[in-house]
Amino acid sequence: MTETKKSVTDRIWDFFCSLKLAIIIVLLLALTSIIGTIILQNGAPADYIREYGQANYELFKKLQFIDMYHSTWFIGLLALFGMNLICCSIKNFPRVWKFVKEPTLVAGSGIFKNSANRAEFSCKESKQQVAEKITTLLNSEFAKITRTEKDEKIYLFAQKGIYSRFGAYITHLSILIIMAGAVIGNVWGYKAYVNIVEGSSIDQVRSRNGTGPIDLGFTVRCDDFDVSYYPNSNRPKDYNSDLVILEDGQEILRKRIEVNDPLTYKGIKFYQSSYGSAGNAFFKVRVTEKKTGEVMDLKALQGKHAQLPGGYSFAVTNFTENDRNFGPAMQLHVNTPDGKHGAPFVIWQNHPKLDIKRGGAFSFALHGFEQPQYTGLQVARDPGVNIVWAGCFLIVFGSLTAFFFSHKRIWVCLEDSGKKTKILMAGNAHRNQPGFSLAFDELQQKVEATAKDESPKKEG
Repeated sequence: MTETKKSVTDRIWDFFCSLKLAIIIVLLLALTSIIGTIILQNGAPADYIREYGQANYELFKKLQFIDMYHSTWFIGLLALFGMNLICCSIKNFPRVWKFVKEPTLVAGSGIFKNSANRAEFSCKESKQQVAEKITTLLNSEFAKITRTEKDEKIYLFAQKGIYSRFGAYITHLSILIIMAGAVIGNVWGYKAYVNIVEGSSIDQVRSRNGTGPIDLGFTVRCDDFDVSYYPNSNRPKDYNSDLVILEDGQEILRKRIEVNDPLTYKGIKFYQSSYGSAGNAFFKVRVTEKKTGEVMDLKALQGKHAQLPGGYSFAVTNFTENDRNFGPAMQLHVNTPDGKHGAPFVIWQNHPKLDIKRGGAFSFALHGFEQPQYTGLQVARDPGVNIVWAGCFLIVFGSLTAFFFSHKRIWVCLEDSGKKTKILMAGNAHRNQPGFSLAFDELQQKVEATAKDESPKKEG
């Protein structure tokens, strides 16, 4: 016999239904995910050039390795995997659906002879009476009975866990939903960043992939930024920002955010990411004129001269928040009326009277400083996140259904055998055969005892 040659359409269909194709795609997706983990995604060109060199950067750019999850080939792999799942489901689903909708109510001789779980026994009562007893028992102990009479025999059939047959298809659907949510998030979502100086506001953010500013559709204002440090160090312990959402000049929402506790508005999340100085610091300086005893409280901007009586002036030239564990300190110099620079000297905030011993027309004390800060925010919009969560829920439900539940079936045939009724019983489950065998043996003993009006035998 010659094998029938398949058409092009059949070969294409077999290709998309192939298990080998599914395995290859999964391996490729795993490999590309490793690449996406090792190579920084959506970084600045200078970062790639510094790390890998100019030639490798150009190669990564051509291969779309630096924005892999938006690349055409990665999305193509997802589409091919989705097509494979859909085709496999379409190919096998009709058979399972028919199996569910049209169960075998009348068991043939092959089921009773070949089943791994089977039993045969007889009783003296008529098959009608025995059928009623067994029906009552199985309805309470197993599942609802379907009764069929054919060829002077009575057939009983019961099944449960039938929808576990659909667990694999629920899992397939959940994977498709997760991939759809990921694609939606990649195409219509974005990741961006923005720096907001205390007291200022923004209505645009900068995309991480450098495509340009993105309009938010509302205004975000930073009312305050605060950072705390570990004792005796400049290592930040915690930092947070007071953010306000404004629309048409009206305050809509206010929240104090910190790391891992973002503000969310209209599907856009603002994460606390970084911070920094936003310009020169202001210093609160108390100046005492030694000759007259006059005390002046001045505000000095680093690098700018502040006027003093008699034509003198001073300028803060440097500052540190912790000078050799002595606390905040500033360096300054005093200019004479003729503009001559004096020698620089240091003032410590924690030692305000120390400068009195220094010579000169004025003594200085540092009473505080204000350093304008900006808060660095990561901004993310992912319209597919809820779809992904729905898919994750379905994949757990589908996996539990597919692997931890089984479709169990029981067949019973009653026929006349002389003055007795012969009872044939068989059962099977499509998963966990050892567990079902134990349950079948226990159920068979109850059926036999019920048919014979006896108590079920107890093992041991």
